[in-house]
Amino acid sequence: MLRRAALRSPRQLCTTRRVRLTRAGELVLARARRALDELDGAKADLARLAGELRGRVRIGSIQATGPFRLAAALAEFHRRYPEVELSLRSGRLRQLLDDLDADQIDLAIGPLADTLADRVRAQPLFTDELVLLTIPDNPLAGREELALGAVRDEPFACLPAESGLRRLLDRACASAGFSPRVCYETNILPQLRELVSYGLGVALVARSVAEAPGRSVSVHRVLPTPIDRPVGLLRPKDRPLGPAAQRCHTFLTAWATRPTEPP
Repeated sequence: MLRRAALRSPRQLCTTRRVRLTRAGELVLARARRALDELDGAKADLARLAGELRGRVRIGSIQATGPFRLAAALAEFHRRYPEVELSLRSGRLRQLLDDLDADQIDLAIGPLADTLADRVRAQPLFTDELVLLTIPDNPLAGREELALGAVRDEPFACLPAESGLRRLLDRACASAGFSPRVCYETNILPQLRELVSYGLGVALVARSVAEAPGRSVSVHRVLPTPIDRPVGLLRPKDRPLGPAAQRCHTFLTAWATRPTEPP
């Protein structure tokens, strides 16, 4: 990068010889000085814009957002807009929708469903596949794909009955001709993986949860049809977003299209 000190006229330099720029040199020097002035002006404009975006953005999110890299997204937004106060809370979809209605959060990240249209505006972000977990010494563990009917007699670990994941499990098992025997309930998604790793049962979880670090488990795609769960960015339908929340909405929407980077 050019430095201003390097653009001083040669007449200002200590020398015993008289040096003069050619006409061409003077033109180049003038253009370089103008370029640096423009760069300084652009930096000042960006600094002012960053300083003007203030306020707070309250975000609610489901636990399983692995493909989206939510923490990395929030860190990058904070780097760009340091004057905006961010907050994040975790919850199930029903709670997130209630929080949006009560103006306790500005944006929510949660599963998309047809029934959401009456309450919120939704912007798709990513799709997370639901997979079946078994313990590695299970006789079925060697199969890459597994029908739910194959584990109908196994105890299941799942989120509580009012959760979206539990409803998905119940519907999928009903399609396979049985009702799952849920023996282990928890509000903490990673704990489902841990329960399976100790041989206490099987579980249906998002692939991002299944492939998280921890004790060994076997991961199976669900037959006959993979279960995909689309997740989106939700905003109030009848309440406008403030400037900071609108900027965050735009940023998170764009973030979803970025190529996945290695951890």
